[in-house]
Amino acid sequence: MTARKRNRTIKLVKPVDIDPVLCYKKDEMEKKDIYEHLAKIYLDTPLRRDQVNKEKPRESKHVVFIGIAVVLVVFLFLVSFALTRGKNITLSSQVTHVLHPEVIKIGYSFNPSQKQLFSINLNKQNLVFYHVLEFSGKKSNYMDSLALRVEFVNAFNEKSEIYIRDLTNKWQAFKINLDDFKQITDWTEMSSVSFIIEEWNALNKDGAVYLDNVRLLH
Repeated sequence: MTARKRNRTIKLVKPVDIDPVLCYKKDEMEKKDIYEHLAKIYLDTPLRRDQVNKEKPRESKHVVFIGIAVVLVVFLFLVSFALTRGKNITLSSQVTHVLHPEVIKIGYSFNPSQKQLFSINLNKQNLVFYHVLEFSGKKSNYMDSLALRVEFVNAFNEKSEIYIRDLTNKWQAFKINLDDFKQITDWTEMSSVSFIIEEWNALNKDGAVYLDNVRLLH
């Protein structure tokens, strides 16, 4: 038999392009896979890790600064609260603090009493930020000669007084510096302010003193 020659066809295969980074056949990968792989490679590089590590300390510094600011605000609040705790007058720009808005009449008849007074309860108010006691006053009898005693008392039983001797029968304003009450060393908790007429300081044994607009000034 005659041997048949078989013609063998050699099929040429196109060389496959090799990407040095991907190490995969480009015609077997989709674009999405390539992007995901590139992203993974990029994120895992030493350079990127250094960038991430540099960003973390910045975030930590911001957190520290915010924490310090919060602590500072809380500290200032506590200091303010401690200074005003238990006080009815706060740290403010209040210029005038009215102690008694109405006219006060102190009538006296020294038989047998030895003094008459009108007292204003200060309820342990903090008067540190006030410097002047102001009020208007007059006496009922222009012929009378008397002295009006003004007295402050604090919660620590400290007591100090000033005498007003030039009252007339017409309204006039009086201003007394709180520094003149020498025996008061602590103005943070004040108990009372009193206006007193004493028998030995009045020429006539009967009469009246009128006061108005009693207030404290900065």
